[in-house]
Amino acid sequence: MSDTHEKIDHEFYTTERWSNWLGQVKESGFEFKEEEDNSGKEGAIFVTMEDDIILACLKVIAKYENKTLPLDDAIAIIKDIRDITLEEVETVSEDIDMMLESVQTALAGSFAACECYIAGDFDKESSIEDLIAVAIEYEEAEDIDSAITCIAQVGALILDGKSLPEAAMEDLPYGLVAEWLDGIDSVEAAMIGADGYKQDDGEDDGS
Repeated sequence: MSDTHEKIDHEFYTTERWSNWLGQVKESGFEFKEEEDNSGKEGAIFVTMEDDIILACLKVIAKYENKTLPLDDAIAIIKDIRDITLEEVETVSEDIDMMLESVQTALAGSFAACECYIAGDFDKESSIEDLIAVAIEYEEAEDIDSAITCIAQVGALILDGKSLPEAAMEDLPYGLVAEWLDGIDSVEAAMIGADGYKQDDGEDDGS
């Protein structure tokens, strides 16, 4: 699978925007704390950062669905956002590095879902529970490409209007599938929230 794709001009998400978030993360001084006094508040920056990226992707999908973006451009923009945000980040601290890696892993699931949905590479009749179970089997067999393909289809079904089944999410073994599904869960949460992204072009409204 080649990662080369045409770069197109867009304002949905920029390198500058990602750099700004990384700056805020560094300034947060986040640390894991045993007593949970501050880590929740400081940790919120990672949730907000991830949500901002997912909203940018949902705006791309909305433009594609409104027929104001052709399929190839929509996929190219999603790939560009992926390239910006999944690039290796300069080390900050052990705790911040761990959180950023977790965000990036979750986002890998979100991006795969968006591409799968736009391209229509999924069966609307598929069972989400079955896809998750098969993804776990693939991960255990170390077939990571097949595992994320299954999770991409789960995410595409969510983008198509289905819901993540709570039971299937509760007993997940810790690993890549669980982290990718965190990204899909964030996509679902963003869709359930305000739908202003469907009319918006991608200007940041501040955070």
